[in-house]
Amino acid sequence: MIDGPLGKVLEATGYLVNGQGAAPSVELAGSGTHARLPSFKPDAWWRGNIDANSGGTGGPTVYFKYARKPHDSLVADWQREVWNQGSSPLLWVVSPERTSLYNGFGEPRPAAESQANRLGTYQHVEQDLARLDARAGRLAMETGHFWSQEDRVDRKTRVDSRLLRDLHLLGGALLGAGLDQGRAQALIGRCIFAQYLVDRKIVTGDRLSELCGQSTLPDVLSDRATTERLLAWLSESFNSDMFPPEATSLPDSQQIELVARFLRGEDLETGQLHFFPYRFDVIPVELVSAIYEQFVHSASKDATGAKPARSRGVFYTPLAAVSLVLDEVCDGLTGDETVLDLSCGSGVFLIEALRRLVHAKARGGALSRQAIRHTLYNQIYGVDIEEAAVRVAAFSLYLAAMELDPQPQQLDDILFEPLRDRTLLVGSARTIERTPAGQKALTHGGELKKFDIIVGDTPWSYREKAGAASRRATIPAKPLQSRGQGIAFLPRAMDFAHDRTRFGMVLSAHPFFSPSRTTLDAVRQAIEELSPVTLLNLSALSNWLFPRANMPAIVLLARHRDRPKHRMTLVQAHWSPAGERSRMIELSPNDVVTLPIASWKRCPGLFKAAFVGRKPDLLLLDQLVEDHQSLGARLADSGAQLRGGATFGHRSRNASFLKGLPFARKDDIGPFSLAIDELPAFSDDRAEHPRVRGIYRAPLLLMNEFLRQVPLPRMVVAVAERDVAYAGATFGASFAHSQLETAYLVAGVLGSALASWYALMTGSSFGLWMRRIRPEDLKRMPVPAFEPSVESDAGQCVIRLVRDFHRQPPGPDEWKALDEAVFDLYRLDDEDRIVVRDGLLRASWQWKEGQSRSAEAVSVSELETYASAFLTSMDVWFSALNRRRMRAEIYDLPEDAPHRVLRFVLEERPCPSVGEVIRPTRSLQSLIRDIGARTKVNVENGLFGNRALRVHAHDEVSIIKPAALRHWLGVCGLEDAALVVRDGA
Repeated sequence: MIDGPLGKVLEATGYLVNGQGAAPSVELAGSGTHARLPSFKPDAWWRGNIDANSGGTGGPTVYFKYARKPHDSLVADWQREVWNQGSSPLLWVVSPERTSLYNGFGEPRPAAESQANRLGTYQHVEQDLARLDARAGRLAMETGHFWSQEDRVDRKTRVDSRLLRDLHLLGGALLGAGLDQGRAQALIGRCIFAQYLVDRKIVTGDRLSELCGQSTLPDVLSDRATTERLLAWLSESFNSDMFPPEATSLPDSQQIELVARFLRGEDLETGQLHFFPYRFDVIPVELVSAIYEQFVHSASKDATGAKPARSRGVFYTPLAAVSLVLDEVCDGLTGDETVLDLSCGSGVFLIEALRRLVHAKARGGALSRQAIRHTLYNQIYGVDIEEAAVRVAAFSLYLAAMELDPQPQQLDDILFEPLRDRTLLVGSARTIERTPAGQKALTHGGELKKFDIIVGDTPWSYREKAGAASRRATIPAKPLQSRGQGIAFLPRAMDFAHDRTRFGMVLSAHPFFSPSRTTLDAVRQAIEELSPVTLLNLSALSNWLFPRANMPAIVLLARHRDRPKHRMTLVQAHWSPAGERSRMIELSPNDVVTLPIASWKRCPGLFKAAFVGRKPDLLLLDQLVEDHQSLGARLADSGAQLRGGATFGHRSRNASFLKGLPFARKDDIGPFSLAIDELPAFSDDRAEHPRVRGIYRAPLLLMNEFLRQVPLPRMVVAVAERDVAYAGATFGASFAHSQLETAYLVAGVLGSALASWYALMTGSSFGLWMRRIRPEDLKRMPVPAFEPSVESDAGQCVIRLVRDFHRQPPGPDEWKALDEAVFDLYRLDDEDRIVVRDGLLRASWQWKEGQSRSAEAVSVSELETYASAFLTSMDVWFSALNRRRMRAEIYDLPEDAPHRVLRFVLEERPCPSVGEVIRPTRSLQSLIRDIGARTKVNVENGLFGNRALRVHAHDEVSIIKPAALRHWLGVCGLEDAALVVRDGA
């Protein structure tokens, strides 16, 4: 327990809980864990989204340090070490009378400028401590609310961004000075390694002078002769895994001087000399992987015009994703397990696996060099088709082993046995055991070795027909995805698995949501063979997690937990400004659902809906599928079909039969508008696929593949009463002349909120990575029978509205009228309508503006909407006897409060239930503590991450959630009400 000023500050800000010790995710010095900093020794630290006992890294960390007199030079040293670690947005320096916050992502400064990164200072008085709590207290950090208040903490100045920028400039300068890419990479790698040895004091200044005649590395590199002695010593002392023989020829003086200038702190772009901020004994080893990615992505284009790294699906796996995978698959290990990565790249998964196995083997005790080396040489295996990647993986693993080593003080302590061709293998994952090295490393007694853990980030590349033919030749008995090769890696990985092998794979999300039956068969077979399976959908994070990839990501975890094999566990990662700025994957227990595999087979749309929706969405979707046939079946019964229009491509076919028709492309179609008289005439003689004349006959329903915000997202649909040719991202359906009203009815349904909700819940692209809806997605949409619908009052209302919209664009009231008419057509009840209206709002989160709005603090009026939905659902139960109701207390907390609180009190009065807004006189922390005292529940310890709590007492329930809007939609109110009923049953 921490006492004194530091204890007072940490308790006031929630990091210590009311005299009960450290809060969840907070560690105290001496607790058995460590902060992984060589010389800076914090008194406590908070780490987000990571198991502090695993030996892993990756979560954002806040460090707390007490000092009676924190001198500038001391603070500058602490800042430099914290910045080089790269994961800490904040450093708290606490003295007897005040607390100062420092920007952990701010570039280090000399001692005289140490206050440049100070974000604020708070006196140890009640008012200031309350301000500090609101700004950077535990709840503000847990929920990410800190990031919405502070824009000076920016990852652009973080160590990885700065180092990669500087190395990019250095690499470019070396290439410009005539050094080829391979030798430039080798030179930079050797110099970083040498600086690492110097910073860890394994090679002292005296030792450098003895070897090279100079006591600092920049001075050594300033002379070609001394550089030659240094590089020769490195080549003699370390095996060729680290420094390949072909790259050991000495660069010229100009090229070497460029590296010396970098190490002195010179900006190679401006020539200005700065304080050199880097400490390579602190910088995470995983940054070597990022350096590798930078090199391979800067390579020249190949003969096809594509960059080789992109065409092969080479992407650096961010540490946040690596930690997420390994925190799961390495939970509860003994440390004796073996690990295999069949697409190891630069080794980031293997580095983290090494750390976890070594810490598991130590069982909380001291690490030993013998255990580290044994684990490295006998338990960590990797395969990659790129030799450069395997060399970087070996380099990274050696550095990680040295980092783990408790006392590497002598040069003899850091000599390693080769890993290449022993446990790190160059070759194709599909045939690696046929190579001499692969046969020796991966087979035993003529059989493939079996591994306990198989991890990796599989290639995401798509090589069209040639790639598919190659996969079929390798695994002919398996169903194959129609595009890409990620799923094909799973059966190959299973070849190296026994029945208890744990899997953790980062895959392209595309095949999991594909409309292709062949691809879905491949996915389902893999999941059934690997069950029990957990899937984590990372699609919402694509803009920062894998920004170079052209598709979203999903994580597959298998056999790592004891769960029923007939059910999948699905987890949705949500975007937030905190996650994007801190590079943290935010997960919450509230975003975890299970789905029976049988339900997925019966209704494919449930799979995606389970990720992006809530329980009420699943119930409504299941009911609609049960009650109505698909649009594709309805159209077929009417003699119509959704078809794509003309494509031009190589123009090998006759298209003259379309000449003279009005010609529409996607931008010509507006919401219920198509100015046929203003369209150009089709004038091409030839096209690749002109289709047939019949699909262009009126009455014609036309759709744009891409949804549009008007102002909320809608499918763009129009009806043409004259023949129209169409092309591009447009598809249509031609109806019989007698079915003009049916065309208008279908247009109304597809332009409604219900269709936008359906696209979000089930679309193979929309809601994942593109704002488009494919014909295959729409064909599965359940719709009422056409003829009865056209004759119904609701159907006639839809038809009338859509006809009017073709003459006059709809406004907000008209859109609402259309939605209500479609709801009537489907006979949706009040709760279903809440679900669909919120679906329309959630669809807007696919645009940047809507995405940002989803993470903003909820307003009181929006809390009232949530409470109304909650009470609507509860009144269904109360109405049976009509003797009870609920009263909702909606607390109007300050906008900067990281959570919102609602209290629902059961009253002996007839329904309907009521709500009232209350402005509390106490702080959020006091309100939460009062709830805990009243219910005898430790509420503060239950609030971590983005977790939501339902706290029950006699005749009341309090609901506490993060303040972001996405937690407080009406559909969430329906779901929470159902959970309250279940909890009280």
